[in-house]
Amino acid sequence: MTRWTTAQIPPQHGKLAYITGANSGIGFHAALELARAGATVILACRDQAKAEAARQRILAAVPAAQIEIALLDLASLVSVHAAAQSFLETGRRLDLLIDNAGIMALPQRRVTPDGFELQLGTNHFGHFALTGLLLPAVLQAGQSKPARIITVSSLAHRGATMDFTNLQWEHDYKPWPAYRRTKLANLLFGFELQRRLERTHAPAISIVVHPGVSATNLFAAGPGSGGGMQAKIAPLVIRLFAQSDAQGALPTLYAATAFQVQGGHFYGPNGFREMRGYPVEVRAEAQAYDEALAARLWQVSEQLTGVRFDLPAL
Repeated sequence: MTRWTTAQIPPQHGKLAYITGANSGIGFHAALELARAGATVILACRDQAKAEAARQRILAAVPAAQIEIALLDLASLVSVHAAAQSFLETGRRLDLLIDNAGIMALPQRRVTPDGFELQLGTNHFGHFALTGLLLPAVLQAGQSKPARIITVSSLAHRGATMDFTNLQWEHDYKPWPAYRRTKLANLLFGFELQRRLERTHAPAISIVVHPGVSATNLFAAGPGSGGGMQAKIAPLVIRLFAQSDAQGALPTLYAATAFQVQGGHFYGPNGFREMRGYPVEVRAEAQAYDEALAARLWQVSEQLTGVRFDLPAL
């Protein structure tokens, strides 16, 4: 079977991609390769200096690249609204929305300015709100060819629980279960979004991916940031199991560009236990396909963010 690589990315000229967390890791490599293929890419990042450094790295590799920067802090609904409004005011269509940014396994419970547990607030609520707010531009793009919304989940969704009585870990906070919950939320959201797009015949598809185990700065910023045993173990895990962040970006790029990709499907690496390898369709754990669970998470997400998806009426 042919291994899918960046060499198989079809031309992306005329397309516009918006990638959260694009200044490093998987988001950076997705931005680089989409720009190399001709797409205009918006690096949506919370740090202007880091975003500019990433832009310069891409331009050094692809001098003709069309790279823009959008300031976006997914942990702040004010920032999410401002970033979305800034984009919508340009009147442009959005062909690719890649919800990539994330934080992982923070040693201590922290909250966003809106009072959300920081991991769930960033990884799920922030992306839920951003996607809903940018949806008009996504649907505008789909008038010629279905636009794509890609949500980056993780192998860590395995074993996750969605406990609505303690959704945001107000008590008994545990770093890894909290992170796993956000990654299950990504899957529930991505699959539910596809169902809603299909029901309304909207011109877009929703796809979920995971990068396997990849050497990104998530380890240093999350479990490696609290000192102690986790900080010692994280580098060892990376050395033993992780593939490069460029390789980890392949499922995202496959979902963004491959002709055979289908909405509502899940893509990840084809290697041992999906930890590394080349993109193929994979299967999430059973709870990710629970439609009642997804509908409840959607309802809670609407209530807490105040964002509702403006999908066309049948």
